[in-house]
Amino acid sequence: LGASAVAEVERQGVTPDTIRTVRTVMLKVRGTDTALGVPFATVSEMQTGFAAAHRARFGFAPGGKPLVIEAVTAEAIGAAADISEATLALASRDEAEYETALSADFYSDGDWHTARYVRREAMRPGDTLTGPAVLVEPHTSIVIEPGWQARITAHDHVVLTRVTAREGRAVGTEADPVMLEVFNNLYMSIAEQMGAVLENTAVSITIKERLDFSCAVFDARGDLIANAPHMPVHLGSMAASVRTIMRLNPEMAPGDVYVLNAPYNGGTHLPDITVVTPVWNDDGSEILFYTSARGHQTDVGGLTPGSMPPDSRVVEDEGVLIDNFKLVDGGHFREAEVYQMLTSARYPARNPMENIADLKAQVAACEKGVAELHKMVAHFGLDVVRAYMAHVQDNAEELVRRRILALKDAEYVYEMDPDFDGAPRAIHVKITVDHDTRSATIDFTGTTSQLATNYNAPEPVTRAAVLYVFRCLVDDAIPMNEGVMKPLNVILPRGTMLSPEYPAAVIAGNVETSQAVTSALFLALGVMAAAQSTMNNTTWGNANYQYYETICGGAGAGVLNDGTGHDGADAVHTHMTNSRLTDPEVLEWRFPVLLEQFAIRRGTGGAGRFHGGDGVVRRIRFLEEMTVAILSGHRVVPPPGLAGGAPGALGRTRILRADGTVEELRTADQREVGPGDIFLLETPGGGGYLPPDPLGDTR
Repeated sequence: LGASAVAEVERQGVTPDTIRTVRTVMLKVRGTDTALGVPFATVSEMQTGFAAAHRARFGFAPGGKPLVIEAVTAEAIGAAADISEATLALASRDEAEYETALSADFYSDGDWHTARYVRREAMRPGDTLTGPAVLVEPHTSIVIEPGWQARITAHDHVVLTRVTAREGRAVGTEADPVMLEVFNNLYMSIAEQMGAVLENTAVSITIKERLDFSCAVFDARGDLIANAPHMPVHLGSMAASVRTIMRLNPEMAPGDVYVLNAPYNGGTHLPDITVVTPVWNDDGSEILFYTSARGHQTDVGGLTPGSMPPDSRVVEDEGVLIDNFKLVDGGHFREAEVYQMLTSARYPARNPMENIADLKAQVAACEKGVAELHKMVAHFGLDVVRAYMAHVQDNAEELVRRRILALKDAEYVYEMDPDFDGAPRAIHVKITVDHDTRSATIDFTGTTSQLATNYNAPEPVTRAAVLYVFRCLVDDAIPMNEGVMKPLNVILPRGTMLSPEYPAAVIAGNVETSQAVTSALFLALGVMAAAQSTMNNTTWGNANYQYYETICGGAGAGVLNDGTGHDGADAVHTHMTNSRLTDPEVLEWRFPVLLEQFAIRRGTGGAGRFHGGDGVVRRIRFLEEMTVAILSGHRVVPPPGLAGGAPGALGRTRILRADGTVEELRTADQREVGPGDIFLLETPGGGGYLPPDPLGDTR
């Protein structure tokens, strides 16, 4: 390959002795998808280079597993021309020697300054021009602010250098409005970069294609500092996972990484697996921050493929429970121990190697956050980074307190679909506003008691919904962080469906009850009708395939902060979910199914002066025997409207058998399907806002 590349470059007229060749071998650990490039060398040298690259990318050593050469590349690089620059003699002149074209004022750093304007052609290499000044060229001008100096180099370039420190203006620990915005975006950027690494290195469809994951940065106390705009239900609850790891592991060491999914010890539901990485200082004596990545893994065992069983009654029915497990020990990924854990549960994971691959991707995402936080500390200093972690929370807190001043006491009872036995399920929320302290109490007393079914939402999920709603009330572009919750007092009596106790099943609480809590809060606050308020969780699978997806529907109509009304959006994921659907080509390539229809379900949004958004229709034909399951909502009780707006249409789920028979599925249900059977899902619409205008089109 190298010889061929060199010959190609020579044919372009490049002199052979100026051509160099770069030969690269793309290596990966057998059974993984991510290849890393190392220079072609001896086997030993390539193994060493791969180990270093693997540790830099993933945060742990590759271990002793065999390496696979995925590809080899050879690149010939030739110098076609001399691009070096002549070195010119340097002048030694006083700045007063060259002509000032004019003097004029410019505004800089809060004040006016009289500046020299000097033509560029009047200056020679070695000359300097100290600000305030302007260097004028034929097509541009270079402003030299006070405290700066321009110097003409031996290559006739202009270099600007600070020559006088600005007293009192270096980035300090006191809050500065400009730097607050900078740090808001820096923290957010780190979380977004973590998400990009996770998306690119994960294996499962759920994480890689549907983006059902979240990444966040936390301070040394475990307070949420910033998250990327991933999954709201994850991010509001991840702090509980971080604090659990902190509490249970007082003797952490550099190179250690932890994982959990235990709903009653910092987690939400079992498919959401959270990886937590401490960020140490340079000498390993102090934990400075934490990074965390939560991914919804496609299958963690349980009664049905896809780990969303509609009939689970205790949490162990839902899969492998991971309670404070050391995933990486001193830089060593504990693969054998992880495999044992995933396969030894009562209902073990069906594809443990895919779980392991996704866990490695989550570790890599956290390691990216570690690296970026270290860069930030190196640039600004630890005291500044820590100070602004507090400032961004204080800023979020202040903005929420201001918004609370516009709220008033409210109460709402949100009716969900009844339980299997016909018993009602309802969320009672009472909001009490204290304008003197600019705070609010959110009281869920009266909510239905803990359920025998799996629609129980662990307390962190309920708090995540509160955090999300009050963050939505703030117009300013701030990261969702712990500061949002500081003005809020959440009352959650023990033993309700929003605060269940072990061993209650919780698989639907994270995805369904969280949506109901969100809509209940928005309706109580009088700002938005109910969205479809369900994620329409669909799973199918067998011993060879497992798949999970959430399906979009209608958003609720409502009122903006400026008092104007708005329609609800059609066919969108709303509130506690922000995932996307797998591309049809990928879906049909990876699984034995055909996607026959995916369309907007016209006319299903609630009528009103502002109408709710429409749901969707999704029709999937199976080509093999599978178990298909649905966890949903609003199949019996429609999503309510706001202030006289009509409710959205009910959702509906059916199996169209190949023999022509039709089976109606309940809110939570499952069926065995065979080749030719069709899964037909119709999602609810969102509620409308205000009574319909009798003279207008109310749909």
